[in-house]
Amino acid sequence: MSAARDYPPPPDVIRGRVAWVFGDDFDIDLVIGVENIKSYDADFLRGKVMRAYDPDFADRVRPGDVIVGGRNFGYGHPHYPPMVALRDLGIAAVLAESFSPGFWRGETYNGMPLLTVPGISTAVGTGDDVAVEWRRAVVRSGGTELHGEPPSDRARRVIEAGGSLKLLLAEHAADSGPPR
Repeated sequence: MSAARDYPPPPDVIRGRVAWVFGDDFDIDLVIGVENIKSYDADFLRGKVMRAYDPDFADRVRPGDVIVGGRNFGYGHPHYPPMVALRDLGIAAVLAESFSPGFWRGETYNGMPLLTVPGISTAVGTGDDVAVEWRRAVVRSGGTELHGEPPSDRARRVIEAGGSLKLLLAEHAADSGPPR
């Protein structure tokens, strides 16, 4: 099994392309195939990611790219390997009309910016350039500017820290003060 990856916090403005646009009620497990949801091996998952949709997907994705979804994105059980695979390819954020609550909670607390942006699934297409001001939930593509729901203060701090565990450790260290 490959070592766990350490994902840095996103830049203030994420610049990339739309790597894929998913429809409504998309089960995130389908990104790698349900039969592969127990693997966290990055090399193995790279060979499986999006094969059912686009065999060249893994070779096209660049750091900073985003994926877009319709309503209820991440539907199903909130397994982490599909997003591990996408993050390891360079996916920097997920923009959707709405998210499945379990998926939103799990991935936000893993440090991934997930932004609810009304109209996003029809405003952009695969391959479009995007600039995402994730703290403000502002997405620009071509001449279009969409405004979504900014992350809460706590979610913003989790994302800035690179995940909830990193934030909790930093908060605990700050609360502990100097040794006695």
